[in-house]
Amino acid sequence: MAEQLGAKGFQVRVPSLLDVAAGAPPFWPRVVDAVRDDLREVPAASHLTLVVHSNAGLFLPAIRSGLDHPVTGSIFVDAALPARVGPTPVATPEFMEFLRPMAVDGRLPRWTDWWDEADIAPMFDDPAMRQTVIEEQPALPLSYYEQHIPVPEGWDDHPCSYLLFGPPYDTQAADARERGWRVAHLPGEHLHQIVDPSGTARHLIELASTGDATA
Repeated sequence: MAEQLGAKGFQVRVPSLLDVAAGAPPFWPRVVDAVRDDLREVPAASHLTLVVHSNAGLFLPAIRSGLDHPVTGSIFVDAALPARVGPTPVATPEFMEFLRPMAVDGRLPRWTDWWDEADIAPMFDDPAMRQTVIEEQPALPLSYYEQHIPVPEGWDDHPCSYLLFGPPYDTQAADARERGWRVAHLPGEHLHQIVDPSGTARHLIELASTGDATA
């Protein structure tokens, strides 16, 4: 998807977050540091559009507040939304009950091992890509999901939007609409950006523009 955006003339950075759970908690400051460090070579006056997927949506307020660059747009892609006020828990009590039995010595298996094959297989249309994703995943500590991420006041004082792939994130998309954000729908599974990078890139460009988003 970054290649698709680059081919259309956009400068794209994809910070690696693979090591943010190394060491002891809290983990969220390492997420902010990883993004900020990745942007060091980008001129300070460059305007940014932040794009987050899935669980990364919870970290966007902290990321935005920790950057020196001006942020002119934020796009949540099939992503969790931060709390409107106050710190955001990474996992609900109900989800923690799902995670705890899987932890061994305080560490969880890879994300794709949490679910049945019937849930995982539809997310991939390319066996090689599936293997790449599986091999890259870190095994996160259970404490990663026990953290609360700060939500700085005024973090959303710029245009925010939401790109929905499908359930169960339709609830988050509805919340985004209630917040007055633009919402677009590109039907697909949760990892649709690796199945249809061109279509995903096109929607990101539309949401980052001043025009109306696709309903």
